[in-house]
Amino acid sequence: MEGVEATGRGLPARRKRAREEWRGDDGAADEGDTRSRHLALLAGKSAAADRGLEELVFGGATDCLSAQHGQVVSGNLLEEESSDSETDSETDNFLSKKPAWVDEDDEAEEVIDMTHRYRKNMMKSDAERKLTKEKLQRRLQEEFQSAMGATPSWAQRSMKKKNRKTKNEDDSEEDEDADLLRRTGNFVTPSESLPKGILQIKKCLHANSDRLSDAKLTTVQFHHSAQVVMTAGIDQSISLFQVDGKTNLKIQSIFLEGFPVYKARFSADGEQVIATSTREKLFYIYDMMGGKIIPVNHIRGLGERFVRKFEVSPDGSFLLISGLSGYQHLISMKTKEFVSSMKINGRAIASSFSPDGSKIYTHSDEGEVFIWDVKSRRCLNRFTDEGCLSGTCIAVSKNGQYVACGSSTGVVNVYSHEDCLRKASPKPLKAIMNLVTATTSLSFSPTSEILAIASRKTDDAVKLVHIPSLTVFSNFPLFGQKAIHAAQSMDFSPRSGFFSIANDKGKALLYRLQHYSDF
Repeated sequence: MEGVEATGRGLPARRKRAREEWRGDDGAADEGDTRSRHLALLAGKSAAADRGLEELVFGGATDCLSAQHGQVVSGNLLEEESSDSETDSETDNFLSKKPAWVDEDDEAEEVIDMTHRYRKNMMKSDAERKLTKEKLQRRLQEEFQSAMGATPSWAQRSMKKKNRKTKNEDDSEEDEDADLLRRTGNFVTPSESLPKGILQIKKCLHANSDRLSDAKLTTVQFHHSAQVVMTAGIDQSISLFQVDGKTNLKIQSIFLEGFPVYKARFSADGEQVIATSTREKLFYIYDMMGGKIIPVNHIRGLGERFVRKFEVSPDGSFLLISGLSGYQHLISMKTKEFVSSMKINGRAIASSFSPDGSKIYTHSDEGEVFIWDVKSRRCLNRFTDEGCLSGTCIAVSKNGQYVACGSSTGVVNVYSHEDCLRKASPKPLKAIMNLVTATTSLSFSPTSEILAIASRKTDDAVKLVHIPSLTVFSNFPLFGQKAIHAAQSMDFSPRSGFFSIANDKGKALLYRLQHYSDF
């Protein structure tokens, strides 16, 4: 083995001597130059490699400077840098990735058939028989927002909370959300103010269903404080009913022989009923607490042949009787004695007290309106109802802001109360022209949001007016259904929850106004 190794080591030397002998001295010099160049090149590469290794292990010049200023470099610096670099590279690779293949059907717009029975109601025109998927999605969003009023917070993905709440507040919100999801029902509360356009109204059992009349009803009125309604008519009877909209049981009924009732009204305290007849000077007062019927045959100083039209003051002090030749007489409710009289030009057709009982409004057959002060019996103002040839009825809103005047042509003018007091020729806020026959009944709701107007000259001539907008509700009465017939009298319950109409068929129609929660 040693001989072989020696022989192997000797071969290069002999070959070297042989080349040198063959090349001569010039070849030796060229080979020396080439070797020196190779060594220099290797020395440069090694220096660069050494510098790269030094920078990788010990850091560059900046790292050395930071080390000289006292900054300590942790031992896992290389691991952190390598992990960060790996993360960045993975993110770049993820973002730069392209789909392996592209489906041409995905890029094409999907067309939806809108004539399907589940979607045909969303078509606005025949041109929308085909809609793209994006347009259908926008249409669904619009319908949802119109139904809900606005986009709910949970659907607004881009909405971010600017102020972060504490942990306790977050926990309380989670509890509230949990309570919200545990129950079902209507979470949208109705508006406090009555909306215009469509009135939420429901027909109930007749108010006098427990005792229907065979003759015409002339009066229907709700009690001021109790859940009771009164009806009266030419069948010579006065009846009281408990109103609940379902059974409407009769409480009491009295019969007045030979006395067809022209008009009946509760007293201001609700303990008595005053009733007049068609052609009688006599009128009755029914004491409901004592169960007594008191006839009032003669009032000294009252020179009228008949006592028919009357009004009760809201404060319970006076009874106003409309007589012939424009006279109006004040009677004390306490003593039933004559107090004073007032006279207007023409004939007094209708009268109404102000809500506080301090003023009297009278509409004449000549189309003039007179405003009287009750205490001084002095005329405060007088004006002509615009466009009126002959007045038929008058009403004052419960809040004292509006005055409604009906005429023989069916036009109802609604005035501002302030204008009626101050101006000689006030202009109506609105002229309601929905009736074509003479207006015979006017009634404001206790909330002063609805004005009921009616004419007994024709069937179903009843309209309900939305006072804030002075527009008529379009869904009452229902078109084509003749269920009201000739309206003789109308009234609202104390909190506007019910509305009743007395007709010529002996029925007191009852309606539930669902916007109002109370009776």
